Amino acid sequence: MPPVAELIRLAHAGECGVLQQVAIREHREPFYPKVGDWNRFSANTGGTLVEKCCHYFNLMDHILREQPVKVFASGGQRVNHLDETYGGKTPDILDSAFVIVEYGSGARASLDLCMFAENSVDNEVISVTGSEGKLESLIPSLTLRVGRREDWGKREVWGQASGTGRGVATRRVWDTNIRYGGQHFGASWIEHQKFAQAIREGLPAEISLEEGLRSVATGMAAHRSIETGLPVLMSDMIPAVL
Repeated sequence: MPPVAELIRLAHAGECGVLQQVAIREHREPFYPKVGDWNRFSANTGGTLVEKCCHYFNLMDHILREQPVKVFASGGQRVNHLDETYGGKTPDILDSAFVIVEYGSGARASLDLCMFAENSVDNEVISVTGSEGKLESLIPSLTLRVGRREDWGKREVWGQASGTGRGVATRRVWDTNIRYGGQHFGASWIEHQKFAQAIREGLPAEISLEEGLRSVATGMAAHRSIETGLPVLMSDMIPAVL
């Protein structure tokens, strides 16, 4: 999505210094009905943090340009689908969770997921905080916020509460090359264009199979952490060679 792509570009260009934290919040509506309602049971999906959220874990890795080493999570099924039955069985799919992912450098990422939060103004917020500043993208408002710590320190009026937004540049971001907005605010258009280009020109995939596998394993580790109440090492989930 355009503001997310711009956030990543700025983060990798050093706009906020050495990256320290990535925080992703998705507050949205419940799962939609699917064919045969297959997505109502963890046995069919691998669990919400795999089927729904593996791409967020990949995004964390992609932004930080690191591989995760440890996962800790808390979550459960609190509200959604509890009054539904399929073949005499009640859905068991997780609808809310907090996940913390640690990296070898000491950087951390977090996921805040709530799927009974339909009334959120921006249902997806990604924050990247570094040693020198902070970047935020907001969907569906297509907003990007960029702030540097040095600008906060130059405020003309002292004594005001922190978090007033002084020194933060805010703008709406769109990619004029997108000819059809469609799903995911134009991201699906861009994805298909890059996919076709890779096939025609023999280019490697932008995200590798190994990275995809790792993001699924992170989701599995999060579910294991919820089940056991303990942190889970990624080395216990996938072979060290990956």
